[in-house]
Amino acid sequence: MKSVCCKWLQPTLYALRMAVRHWACIRRVYQHATPLSRITALDPLSLTVQGIAVLVLDFDGVLAAEGAFYPSPKVQQWLDHGIRQFGSERVFILSNQPHPERIAWFAQQYPGVRWISGVRKKPYPDGLLAIQQQTGVPAQAIVLIDDRLLTGVLAACIAQTQVLYIRNPYVNWSGKLFREVFFWLLRSLEKGVFRL
Repeated sequence: MKSVCCKWLQPTLYALRMAVRHWACIRRVYQHATPLSRITALDPLSLTVQGIAVLVLDFDGVLAAEGAFYPSPKVQQWLDHGIRQFGSERVFILSNQPHPERIAWFAQQYPGVRWISGVRKKPYPDGLLAIQQQTGVPAQAIVLIDDRLLTGVLAACIAQTQVLYIRNPYVNWSGKLFREVFFWLLRSLEKGVFRL
């Protein structure tokens, strides 16, 4: 029980400490960034025009609803376009839930896209730093697309990469209702804090 509590408590305390330190960055992303409702509303070409060379995607909320094992056909079409634009070796998945089923699906459908694992979960910047090291691309040419302010957005602020915040994440209210409600509450709490 103690190790489970510490496993949850340590990242939470780190997130709170880093949120205070990077408050202005998170608030700027939330309040001043171009609103992005869903990933399918984003043109990958516009990112390369802005100098982005590496695309990093969260899974839950960004590519699919919480707990889903693969993206919807519409998101798959977007992924096809994004991979053509960046090249599969420059597209990464950085999820705090790297389920084996998800990794296997991507290995079959998008074999060049790499999942980042074996690092501390967001909000720790370890995954973004690992991507920077693997690609040799400077932080400012890497963009993370995420739907959580105190995990993905915070990790990007710490790592000094670019970040796009998804304001209307994918949800499935008829699927895993408890999980969806839990994460809806977390997102709402985060938005309330950074709206102040």
